[in-house]
Amino acid sequence: MIATATANIERERLLKLAEEYREKGYEISFHPNSEDLPDFLKSYRPDLIVRRGEESVVIVVKSRASLNSPSSTYLRNLAQAVAENPGWRFELVMTNSEDAVEVPKAEDSFQEHEIELGLQVAKQLVAQHLESAMLYSWSLVEATLRIVAQKEELSLQRLYPLYLVKQLTVEGVISKSEYQLLMNALSLRNAIAHGFKTTQLTQKSVCELIELAEKLLKDLHTGDGAG
Repeated sequence: MIATATANIERERLLKLAEEYREKGYEISFHPNSEDLPDFLKSYRPDLIVRRGEESVVIVVKSRASLNSPSSTYLRNLAQAVAENPGWRFELVMTNSEDAVEVPKAEDSFQEHEIELGLQVAKQLVAQHLESAMLYSWSLVEATLRIVAQKEELSLQRLYPLYLVKQLTVEGVISKSEYQLLMNALSLRNAIAHGFKTTQLTQKSVCELIELAEKLLKDLHTGDGAG
């Protein structure tokens, strides 16, 4: 019964994800067969692959009940295989209500001066502990994006990072190159947060994320007081 209920929950989440991506113009491939997969994915069976332009996303939906040692090893290997191929990224989606973090109200977010101080700390962490630097830098970037969205008076239905980044890109607030940088960083952040190793994490990737946050904060005041 529990296994069936878990499978149903995962299936429902998968269908919802597919619909969200379809609405954004992605081509959807449910449970693709081996012949439909690129060579580096032949040994895997992802739940969903979505494609749009040069971007391809490999998606696996899991609940905590279905995560065990073998599946964790499988996911780590899959994430590594995807990370080694440009234009591809891995997305692990957790379904449990206890895994779905309740996002606080935007007014509880870090303010600009707190972000600026935090970025200085993040720079020091880069040389000391790279994984911690990535996690902390991403939290500061996410807070910055919320401030940017608020200043642009964007009406956001949700404050989740993936939705936030995509909406700011659609509105032309962040560029395509900045979008790609954020997507790569989010993939690294998710891998670290869920206990996966990644060889893609470098000091450069974290420093670029910090520099983007600084740029976005600076851009908030471009033209302030002009005229």
